[in-house]
Amino acid sequence: MNYILLDDYKKAWVFRHKDIPVSDEDAARIKPMSEERAAVLWATMVSREHDHPDFFDKTDWCGKEESFSEEVDWEDAWENSDEHLPQAILEHLDWQANTTVYFCMARNNIIETTFDVFKRNWQNFMFLADGSLLLGKKRNTVVQFLESGNAKLGEKPSA
Repeated sequence: MNYILLDDYKKAWVFRHKDIPVSDEDAARIKPMSEERAAVLWATMVSREHDHPDFFDKTDWCGKEESFSEEVDWEDAWENSDEHLPQAILEHLDWQANTTVYFCMARNNIIETTFDVFKRNWQNFMFLADGSLLLGKKRNTVVQFLESGNAKLGEKPSA
């Protein structure tokens, strides 16, 4: 099985937050991966060596400074309950609404959804911002959401 039910996901509370409701339709499209599936995607797209963003180093593309070009603030928009992701992030990604995205928190903890669902519910996902990477299927642009309230805009090397 590639996914677990959102109800069985240990951090599902972020999508049930009373102040930031997620529609039933969107909740059905937020798909936490099984640990096995997450590990395969992590090894393929993020790191073969390290299990969590805290441990990235120069052996990982995401641990290299040159992979990231700019840092922007996401926390102000979050604190102000802005409906939209900060414009700099949207412009950097420039993904279509139906782009499959992966919100990667750790080797065994990845959520798959579509970019439109992520954009509508980005505030919920930010409860999980701890170096988490937002990657798009067949896309090189990436955002790393830091616990500090900043986001690093970058490029993943082509496979």
